[in-house]
Amino acid sequence: ELFAGTDALVFPSLWEGFGLPAVEAMSCGVPVLASDRGSLPEVIGNAGLFFDPQNQAEIRDTLLRFLRDEELAETLRSAAVTQASKFTWRLAAELGEDCFRKALA
Repeated sequence: ELFAGTDALVFPSLWEGFGLPAVEAMSCGVPVLASDRGSLPEVIGNAGLFFDPQNQAEIRDTLLRFLRDEELAETLRSAAVTQASKFTWRLAAELGEDCFRKALA
């Protein structure tokens, strides 16, 4: 509901362990414009654009690039749901269980 009608999530995090808001946005087909820090590039993949969160001009330029290029925006929207599908609670549980089984074997 929060992401309904949203063009993009701008996520200028300085430190990020995972980036759950990015996954939530992508699951709604919302591209993410995010900092190039922490796990965000890996989590977002090709469903977003990245910037240095301490560089205001770079943040501005990234946002303008997204807003001015409808073809790019549509490509990112299409990639968003696909990328988000890689991060489900079921998959996390399966991977966690597999890790524990290997550790206990």
